[in-house]
Amino acid sequence: MADSKIEETVKEALEMYRPMLQADGGDCELINIDEENRVHLKLTGACGSCPMATMTLKMGIEQYLKDACPEVKEVVQDN
Repeated sequence: MADSKIEETVKEALEMYRPMLQADGGDCELINIDEENRVHLKLTGACGSCPMATMTLKMGIEQYLKDACPEVKEVVQDN
């Protein structure tokens, strides 16, 4: 598991991003942050079955998290 400072920053950033997902009937759940600082998320609700989910994950959530926490290397979808 990643250090607690990174985890806390990621959780705070996800809380700020979450309303954008919820506006479209979706959400995300933090699964874990691995030792390589890759954030593992599960997209839920409408986001879980949306054909644009990969784009949302990479161009939306990943970019947002990297801006908030430069230590984040990648966001990975775990479903």
